[in-house]
Amino acid sequence: MKILKQISILLGVCIAGSIITRFLPVPFPASVAAMILLLILLGTGLLKLHQIEQTADFLLQNMAFFFIPAAVGIAADFGLFKNYLLQLAVVLVITTLLTFAATAFTVSAVIRFTERRRQRKGQQP
Repeated sequence: MKILKQISILLGVCIAGSIITRFLPVPFPASVAAMILLLILLGTGLLKLHQIEQTADFLLQNMAFFFIPAAVGIAADFGLFKNYLLQLAVVLVITTLLTFAATAFTVSAVIRFTERRRQRKGQQP
């Protein structure tokens, strides 16, 4: 029964994310809206981690299964991609490097911000 409750909570958050995106003036992925909503619920304490932890852990451990349909779709339509393999490879490499750089910059900025904040707290009487 506990698992069913956890699945219901996560499904409710997903449905709420889908509803929210329908009212936005710009296209926005419902899954991202649901993740933001879940973050808000967990951050404010309206939803406790223990209420969804077991099901969320299971889903994270089996995440690879969710990519199978996309991989099968790409394999089925390989004829459309085979003429553009070099271009796709270049785009994938460039975007991966840009993502790494953006992540490194963000982590560096957060570390600097955290250290400045610690120093300010240490200077206050």
